[in-house]
Amino acid sequence: MRAGAGVPAAREVSVLVIGAGAAGILMGIGLRERGIEDFVILEKAGSLGGTWRDNVYPGVACDVPAIYYSYSFAPNTSAPMRYATGRELWSYFDSVATDRGLAGHLRYGAEVTSAAWNGTAWEVETASGERWTAGIVVGAVGRLHRPRFPDIPGMADFAGVVRHASQWDPDLDLRGVRLGVIGTGSSSVQIVSAASQQVAHLDLFQRTAQWVYPRANEPVAEAVRAEMLASPEGARKHYAAMEAESLRLGEIAVSGTAEQVEARNQVIRDALAAVRDPVLRAKLTPDYDIGCKRLVISGTFYDAVQRPNVDVVTDGILRFEREGIRTTDGVLHPLDVVVLATGFHADNYLRPMRVRGAGGVDLEELWADVFLTYKSVAVPHLPNFFLINGPFSPGGSLNIIAVIENHAAFVLQLVDRVLAERVAIAPDAGSSAAFVDRMRDRAKGTVWYTGGCTSWYLDRDGVPLVAPMTLSELRAEMAEPVWADFDVRPLAGSCSAAS
Repeated sequence: MRAGAGVPAAREVSVLVIGAGAAGILMGIGLRERGIEDFVILEKAGSLGGTWRDNVYPGVACDVPAIYYSYSFAPNTSAPMRYATGRELWSYFDSVATDRGLAGHLRYGAEVTSAAWNGTAWEVETASGERWTAGIVVGAVGRLHRPRFPDIPGMADFAGVVRHASQWDPDLDLRGVRLGVIGTGSSSVQIVSAASQQVAHLDLFQRTAQWVYPRANEPVAEAVRAEMLASPEGARKHYAAMEAESLRLGEIAVSGTAEQVEARNQVIRDALAAVRDPVLRAKLTPDYDIGCKRLVISGTFYDAVQRPNVDVVTDGILRFEREGIRTTDGVLHPLDVVVLATGFHADNYLRPMRVRGAGGVDLEELWADVFLTYKSVAVPHLPNFFLINGPFSPGGSLNIIAVIENHAAFVLQLVDRVLAERVAIAPDAGSSAAFVDRMRDRAKGTVWYTGGCTSWYLDRDGVPLVAPMTLSELRAEMAEPVWADFDVRPLAGSCSAAS
């Protein structure tokens, strides 16, 4: 899909959405459903799709069932397998955006670098120098798009190829090469599972072992596919069934009984116990509680690391050298290609974008100590600037698509009032602080906090940045705005009465 002529030439819009991933697409659909056409979606890359545009490494897939990892109003019935590949997911979001008429609202190659409130609207600037004025800004930037690169000496001296997993070259042929993979999260597990069948040798450099929940990827049964394709009701039926199944696993972390937690943990321990070599099994055994980090979902990883051409290296990395990687035990591991499966700066949120709100308040300073936010979708002193999947979103236990649907529905209610009454809306600091305190206090009772690990769930103080919520709790939280929690003021030139 390419940006069309519908983008306002004057660069003045009622609503400006930052990001054309799943959240940005959803916001665009929601705006159009309300009859709002005066909006633009700015995307820094050359196409939409976010995570599923960027990640094209071998084996890339989603560990949430395909029909559930989709919008509830447009269940994904096209994936042939239970879990969709990255390309299949990109195609799904692209087709939904096309079907819902977003082409004319998308502008690519437009990375937002700053946004400043001028008293009545937001002045937005992109990296290319484009300027936009918008009454409302919605940050739908996601969390997993700023790659984290390890600080390893000598990387520039390496004669081979180094790629971050999210910057993979799909033309890179791995057949017969010596491959090194640094990191052990979900991307690494998928790469190892796929690439181990192609390469001459694979070294997995592991600093921290992961708990792996075994789950096979199976073809969607023909009877199920037929029912999903026969009618919208059939698709919704199977969406609901997969939602219930996914929630049973995901919500154990925040609401499971002791028996449910133990049953899940036993499945995980049994999968690890099936690793035949006791030395390898010991390497793969984490030293923290199950669930402390996000569970890795894979039915193929343990088989992959037991292949004769795969070694799990637990000695620390000393440096890159021309021929490969030298570890702290003095061994040089000869390599042709190295994949950095080292994750993302998940706590960047809007950074490095510079955002200045009412009175010149700098978001970087406001967030210096804690990510002050209201229900993960709004920030004090930033009138008419809203977020999707902001700090303290419940992404640790829930399907992120369900999260952004609830966030977007809430934000659209704020948008309705801003446009109808010509007002500036921002949460007050007290209500925001109360929300943050409530989420942090609840999170301290979860395994994410007590489990003895470090993870991208945690802030600099070691407190989870993900909210421990069930889906029913999230729906109740986001059902409708509590206007007493907001500072609502008429914009200049408006006769509206604030309340």
